[in-house]
Amino acid sequence: MKPVVGGWSLRRRVITLLAVVGVLLIGLASAEAAMAARNRTQIDAVLNQTGPLRVQSQELLNALLDQETAIRGYAVSGDPADLTPYQEGLEQEKNVVASMRTLLDDYPQVGHELRVVEEQTAQWRQSVAEPVITTTEQNGTSAGQALVTEQARQQFDQVRSAVNDLQEEILTAREQTATNVRTSSNVLVVLLIVAALVVVVAGALLVLSLDRMVIRPLIGLADQVREVAEGDYQHGIATTGPPEFVRLGEDVDAMRQKIAADLAEVRAARERIEWVNSQLQKQAEELTRSNRDLEQFAYVASHDLQEPLRKVASFCQLLQRRYAGQLDERADQYIAFAVDGAQRMQRLINDLLAFSRIGRLTTGFVEVDLNKVMGDVAGQTEAARQYADAELTWTELPVISGEEPLLTNLLANLVSNSIKFRRPDVPSKVHVSARLVGAEWEITCQDNGIGIEPEFADKIFVIFQRLHSKDAYPGTGIGLAIVKKIVEYHGGRVWVDTDVPEGTAIRFTLPALPADVEAAAAADSAAQPNALTVGDVPSPTEAPAASTGQADESDQPDRAAEATESGRTGDMRETVG
Repeated sequence: MKPVVGGWSLRRRVITLLAVVGVLLIGLASAEAAMAARNRTQIDAVLNQTGPLRVQSQELLNALLDQETAIRGYAVSGDPADLTPYQEGLEQEKNVVASMRTLLDDYPQVGHELRVVEEQTAQWRQSVAEPVITTTEQNGTSAGQALVTEQARQQFDQVRSAVNDLQEEILTAREQTATNVRTSSNVLVVLLIVAALVVVVAGALLVLSLDRMVIRPLIGLADQVREVAEGDYQHGIATTGPPEFVRLGEDVDAMRQKIAADLAEVRAARERIEWVNSQLQKQAEELTRSNRDLEQFAYVASHDLQEPLRKVASFCQLLQRRYAGQLDERADQYIAFAVDGAQRMQRLINDLLAFSRIGRLTTGFVEVDLNKVMGDVAGQTEAARQYADAELTWTELPVISGEEPLLTNLLANLVSNSIKFRRPDVPSKVHVSARLVGAEWEITCQDNGIGIEPEFADKIFVIFQRLHSKDAYPGTGIGLAIVKKIVEYHGGRVWVDTDVPEGTAIRFTLPALPADVEAAAAADSAAQPNALTVGDVPSPTEAPAASTGQADESDQPDRAAEATESGRTGDMRETVG
């Protein structure tokens, strides 16, 4: 980059002139803009603040007069209908004061006078109006009239005087604003005249310099840039004229060279993308074949594997019933092991099938009332709850979009886990609740069971991951993995809240219906639902609270586990409203 030679050349004179004129114009423009903005603000203040304030101050006085007149009339007649103007005046007073406060940002003195009016009004209402109303209601009109004294009239006169002071302050503010408008208008006219003179004088000096030093070199540069823009990226750009234009031409030429290099990279990237797309297509085909193999496996698992397993279980149970007590104790134990193993394998296969079918075998999303779902879950877990002396409650639950069978399975797994992982000799309590968080419902299943250590909060949702032995808590280790997959299939997420004081709280989210989101946004506060309870005996209504489970399956002995398993398949039903 070549240095620019000093000296008062024509170019330097033009630059100096431009700088001086620019500074003058900017200063004038800034002053004019500031003055115009100030003028506009003051006009707006007259139209939109002091004017409405005058009207509203009169409305405030009228409202106070209506209240005072109504109090006197009520003290004479004792008719509650005569208090109607008092109530209306009180309401109008509140509305007017609230409206006036929105206009007082620029008028602190008016705001002070308004506070004085409010204080005087509050004193009059406390010492005169309310005692008259109360005394007249309780003791009759004679007692009420006795309170309407000269002192009461003088106190209301103080209120009237405070309103008059308020109106005078508003009028003073209006007059001051009008004076400011006139002053700023005169200053604005002077600034405009000066700016016009500066523009006229500078314009003649600028025309010749701009034509020679700026316009001609710029036209030459534009012609060359146009050739490059039309696609001739090999055309070099050479610029004459001021050093600034020369540097601009060099920058444009460097940009031309970079564009040419980028085009070559784009071509190479396009070829790479085409190759990646072909690989993705192949992987998609492989995934399709893998899904078909998975469906075939599911069919085999549900038919070919279960048939011999059922035979093994049936014959083992037959041996157990027929030869119980005829063989030695060890033989009976071996037969019991075989029966238990076959039953566990059947449950494991059923859970694996349920896990693999989530999201593949779909009935379509519909609006599902989770209160009805919890009623079904209460029926399914009735036997397990009675065995474990467990109590199930829930608050009012939302209606969401989803698949009802999957949502029933989801809540049944959580409730069963909470019943299973209970503390010894402590009645189990399970509560399911819901709250709207943004555009999602956050649903919580909380219990008072044995709880989960924070370091295991993520582990429990992994398939086949257990925190306890099968002897301590029977199960397959798939239940909470199914819960997670169902929640994610519905577009939510699930986690363990480790901050609860006792037991376990499993929370998950489900997308809320648009109508619920809009209603929540429009409402000032959400209504608090009433909790309903399901105990050992079927109740007419139930509601969800919080559920906790330590592992995946039911936490009761074999009898409770079998009852829960049969409840999940729908063998036990209870309608709980």
